[in-house]
Amino acid sequence: MIPAQFEYVAPSTVDEAVAALAAAGEDAKVLGGGQSLLPVLRMRMADPSTIVDVGRIPEMRGVREDGDKLVVGAMTTHYEVQRDPLIQQHAELITLATRTVADPQVRHRGTFGGSLAHADPAGDLPAPALALDAEMVIAGPSGRRTVPASEFFVDYFTTALEPTDLLVEVRMPKWTGWNAHYEKFNRVAQAWSIVGVAAAVRVSGGAIAEARIALTNMGATPIRAMGVEQALVGQQATAEAVRAAARHATEGTSATGDSSADADYREHLAEVLTGRAVLAAAGG
Repeated sequence: MIPAQFEYVAPSTVDEAVAALAAAGEDAKVLGGGQSLLPVLRMRMADPSTIVDVGRIPEMRGVREDGDKLVVGAMTTHYEVQRDPLIQQHAELITLATRTVADPQVRHRGTFGGSLAHADPAGDLPAPALALDAEMVIAGPSGRRTVPASEFFVDYFTTALEPTDLLVEVRMPKWTGWNAHYEKFNRVAQAWSIVGVAAAVRVSGGAIAEARIALTNMGATPIRAMGVEQALVGQQATAEAVRAAARHATEGTSATGDSSADADYREHLAEVLTGRAVLAAAGG
């Protein structure tokens, strides 16, 4: 199917992009890597009056350090993210989760910020962003603001972004020395998570000193498994202790049923995958 006609704008700065979005109003769409937007346009599930292509804005690309924070430009591709040495050293969970996104072709074109802004409940990057206390830097007509991941994801495919806003970069603390693992269950035919678990742990003397756990596709937004985190602290990283803690995985979740899995099955997967992810992260 052929997309409906639209105006095309390719700004070279963030300010130009925000101005273009403000001029177009609510009918505008931002084009990043295009891996989510282009199929929607071709199927005419969206009919924007204007497409603002932010692929030519240098400020929105790359990974850098800013003191005790990592900064990832929203237009940095998945391929670049998974290979970046700063992310591998200081945010291993992001590296591991990014490797599971779709396929190599999509990872070469799709972007880190685009995946977060799309806010697909089955997407693999929102849960790690939540677990690692990421913050989204958003540019709008009134200037820039920073929104924590816990407030950025609002509902199914809905974020704190207004129609005239642009996600510029993602900032996160350095989690140096933490071990991590991303465990997902998906159909062989496609890579969307039926359930996914993002786990980062700090092990000291064979015991789990701290843990950060977040779940994919167990609700409208990514969910922190705080019950699991609390149950893990101080426990030896044994299979028995970890599986006991993983029984808290479904607390606060709202799993739904669909053609891939019913709610009960998703809850079962959440417990099993949480145990696997924590054990793998802890080296068990």
